[in-house]
Amino acid sequence: MKRTASQQQIERARKVIPGGVNSPARAFGAVGGDPVVIDRAQGAYLYDLDGNRYIDYIGSWGPQILGHRHPKVTEAIAAALEKGTSFGAPTAAETDMAEFLCEAVPSLEKVRMVNSGTEATMSAIRVARGYTGRDRIVKFAGCYHGHVDSLLVQAGSGALTLGTPSSPGIPEGCTKDTLSVEYNDCQQLEETFQKYGSEIACVILEPVVGNMGTVVPDQEFLQTLRRLCDDNGTVLIFDEVMTGFRVAFGGAQTLFGITPDLTAMGKIIGGGMPVGAYGGKNEIMSRVSPEGPVYQAGTLSGNPVAMAAGLTTLQLLKELDPYPRLDEAGAKLEAGLKAAAEAAGIPHQLARVGSMMTLFFNDQPVKNYSISSQNDTKRFARFFHGLLDRGIYFPCSQYEALFISAAHTDEDLDATIDAATEVLKEIAD
Repeated sequence: MKRTASQQQIERARKVIPGGVNSPARAFGAVGGDPVVIDRAQGAYLYDLDGNRYIDYIGSWGPQILGHRHPKVTEAIAAALEKGTSFGAPTAAETDMAEFLCEAVPSLEKVRMVNSGTEATMSAIRVARGYTGRDRIVKFAGCYHGHVDSLLVQAGSGALTLGTPSSPGIPEGCTKDTLSVEYNDCQQLEETFQKYGSEIACVILEPVVGNMGTVVPDQEFLQTLRRLCDDNGTVLIFDEVMTGFRVAFGGAQTLFGITPDLTAMGKIIGGGMPVGAYGGKNEIMSRVSPEGPVYQAGTLSGNPVAMAAGLTTLQLLKELDPYPRLDEAGAKLEAGLKAAAEAAGIPHQLARVGSMMTLFFNDQPVKNYSISSQNDTKRFARFFHGLLDRGIYFPCSQYEALFISAAHTDEDLDATIDAATEVLKEIAD
């Protein structure tokens, strides 16, 4: 498959954009080679500058649950554009969105719109600190919550590891109050709260992890977390930027029956446009300016075009209820990938929640970052490029989740399984 135009475009981009990309996740850094430059998309497919077609399992890293360019979503965007792009003043569309989210997501009584998932998590943590009057926060090794200074810490596996910056440009003081704990480890949680419980403002986690590959939480882990937060007056924050309306209507909290105090969202709620949101209990959200003293603002927050795209997407999800079909498609792809890997004799694990999954090249069940860090990333790189050359676009890192959309057909899934079977045989050595 020739990608000459993509290569030329990336070479051009590298002269004016760091690495030629506007987000490292697109850079193919984990798999090698040059990124594919996309020209357009439709339904379940991407088309690059050379005209090659790919079955898309990224979906803009999650938002395109209905497939690319759903006609009703594009119509809603066009209608919003007829009125303008941004006003810097309130619109009815913002309240329409807020009402829908508060009705659909169990934890939300009030919600504030922002422009990205990073803004949402950053703001939620600030509000939790302002509400509790405490400074310490707990995150989990391998969970990513955007490029927030206090959350970009080394993925320490010790129960009480104080975070140190994992990126230049972040002063150590920004992370000195961040505690890094292993995901799915109840004992480490207990030990952390025994030592620091009265000082912890909040705990933030992905209720289904997507940033060290798909990692499913143990129910005991979530229940322990909820209990410890309740007992210590700590705010529990679910980062549902990825899982919100992906793993279930209303998010992972509806799936697992654990209600956080605050929730951060993004991706699907924007229908492909830049959107984030955070919200939760009225008692906590009343601390947000101008109702309270915790300051947070954004010129383009609640942008009317983004609200139109996001609200239309959410309304379609409620109306069409694609989740049974998405789960069925996920089960089919899961079974096909497992069978192909087993036939090739390759050590593997496959984790899935609905239409979100990861094929790990690992002989151990992946429950946390310590195990995920042992994945065979070199084999994954060969797997990725083998699929890409066959017109299948999987995430370009072993540590990312793939996503199925409502636009994927059985024929798409069959073609993917057939391609994976060929590639896995080739990389079995």
